[in-house]
Amino acid sequence: MTERIEIPAQASFDPTSLRPLGWNDHFDRELAAMNPGPGRVARVISVQRGLFLVSDGGREWLCSPAGRLLHGATGDYPVTGDWVLADDVVATAIIPRKNLLSRGEAGARGTQAKTAHRAQPIAANLDTVFIVCGLDRDFNLRRLERYMTLVHNCGLSPVVVLTKADLHRDPEEFRLEAESIAFGVPVALTSLPDGAGVNELGRYLAPGRTVAMLGSSGAGKSTLANMLHGSDIRATSEVSKSVGKGRHTTTTRELIRMPQGGMLMDNPGIREIAFHEDGQGADSAFADILELSAECRFADCSHDLEPGCAVRRAVEAGELDPARLESYHKMKRELRYLSDRRTKGASRAEKERWQGLALMRKDLNRRR
Repeated sequence: MTERIEIPAQASFDPTSLRPLGWNDHFDRELAAMNPGPGRVARVISVQRGLFLVSDGGREWLCSPAGRLLHGATGDYPVTGDWVLADDVVATAIIPRKNLLSRGEAGARGTQAKTAHRAQPIAANLDTVFIVCGLDRDFNLRRLERYMTLVHNCGLSPVVVLTKADLHRDPEEFRLEAESIAFGVPVALTSLPDGAGVNELGRYLAPGRTVAMLGSSGAGKSTLANMLHGSDIRATSEVSKSVGKGRHTTTTRELIRMPQGGMLMDNPGIREIAFHEDGQGADSAFADILELSAECRFADCSHDLEPGCAVRRAVEAGELDPARLESYHKMKRELRYLSDRRTKGASRAEKERWQGLALMRKDLNRRR
């Protein structure tokens, strides 16, 4: 039942009760710059069919969005993890975000005409993103590369979490495979029977910290949340015998207060990882290719057919997986197209893409 809150005449909050929810000096400064009117500062714990479950650290209650939030731009609508001002039982304003984890709209991947102009916000004001991958049929290095590119594009820090380690006699092989593509990104192995990985991941959930989990349906996110919490806080299901993967159980995004002191957000499974804006995510996710490119003969080398390409040389020498280079090319093309489409329009971007390919071939012939 919705609880009515008595709201003071000006924005009020108790930093002591808000800090365990993730409040920090950044939001102090943002709130002061807003010069807010009446309202209570609260964090959005979950979004439920046009209502927000919010908390001020001492109590939780339901809010509906004010008209300017409901009818404003997509980026102005609160998402899980946002800090808001709540006037009575109405959320009236969003305190400017520290960051936003988002992806391209569903159905956009693979269709350049649709490649993601609409963002689908997932969560706001995060410190870390757990990329959760089950060591069953869910394990896929190319998918991990896309997840890391997405997270880096949003300016966030990923951690790769490999669940269901107990399914294999030597799960370390999977960790080594993941580490071979996750340069500078921690990789953790977890197992429910022996609690492996709990201490390693627990440090990311220190007081005042917020972590979101991303992964496919059945990757083991809810089981991981239960293991980290030490109790059954999320519904789980058994592994399907027909496909050898876990079943989808999470349907909402909700921030959960963890015994380590921080906040953890489970997330419904993601079927496709589409981008919605250009960024430096690919360079961060493919740091090995970026490092090799410094030795290429041409500064603008595309690592395709140019002579003196150090990246292609590494592929030929067996030092770089050709599938990884192809994955890099694919994501760079997607991100370039998004950037061009955003600034030039779809038809012009497509025309210039083909003109660019023709010019590139002429340039390669000239350089030979």
